[in-house]
Amino acid sequence: MLTVAAALVPSLIAAIYFFGFRALIMTAVCVLSCMLFELLFTMITKRESTIEDCSAVVTGMILAFNVPVTLPLWMAMFGSFIAIVVVKCLFGGIGCNFANPAATARIFLLVSFATRMTDWTAPRGVDSMATATPLGLIASGETDKLPSIMQMLIGQRGGSLGETCAIALILGGVFLIYKGIISYEIPVSVIASVFVFALLFGADPVYAVLSGGVMIGAFFMATDYSTSPVTTKGKVIFGIGIGFITMVIRTFCSYPEGMSFAILLMNILVPHIDRLTITKPFGAIFAPKAK
Repeated sequence: MLTVAAALVPSLIAAIYFFGFRALIMTAVCVLSCMLFELLFTMITKRESTIEDCSAVVTGMILAFNVPVTLPLWMAMFGSFIAIVVVKCLFGGIGCNFANPAATARIFLLVSFATRMTDWTAPRGVDSMATATPLGLIASGETDKLPSIMQMLIGQRGGSLGETCAIALILGGVFLIYKGIISYEIPVSVIASVFVFALLFGADPVYAVLSGGVMIGAFFMATDYSTSPVTTKGKVIFGIGIGFITMVIRTFCSYPEGMSFAILLMNILVPHIDRLTITKPFGAIFAPKAK
């Protein structure tokens, strides 16, 4: 978990550079809130403390990266409560949650506080009026106002504080793959499927991949051990499903972004994907179930 947190540091640095010191404050509030809620839950339920595994730190960082830098801090704390207590601890703690805590908390905040969750601020070096996200501009047909590909890569665009700098997210993701913390199947299948389905749906595939939460979702949210398949085939199916649902939501639904919804929906299907893709030993004979 500390390795994952370290892989998120480049994105945090980019967020602080483009959105100011409040990005660090937002991240600190989410991390400390997640740790506090987990500690309080274990104390109240008289369970062994699990704060040492640092999973709350990672959840707090990812949650902070999925909200606008202007979000009121009490809302960020509420999202931390949903992620840690409701999604994680009430289902048994780390490894037992059925859905990604940060993705679920983001959806809850978006549904509950839609106005504040879409209150974007212009990053450093961009006109103060240019606060719309690339997906928002595409949805409104203002494609002439889209940032350049280079701006998309370095993070000079509107959006959640940790999802804008694609280069930082890619570096962190590649580092995790190199260290063996995550496997490449899910990130590659998510990004590739978003690219392909964007082509099929008539969208710009490059902007589709670099916009919204595709990068942070592919590398840091969809790869959660407890909410992703264990088989190689399952991971590919899982990733393709996320890419497909993301592009369907972006193209045909009222929400311009769909990554968090896609991850949550595919999390629910993980037990079925594992059951259908599990490898059976060749020549094995299974005893019939007792009646």
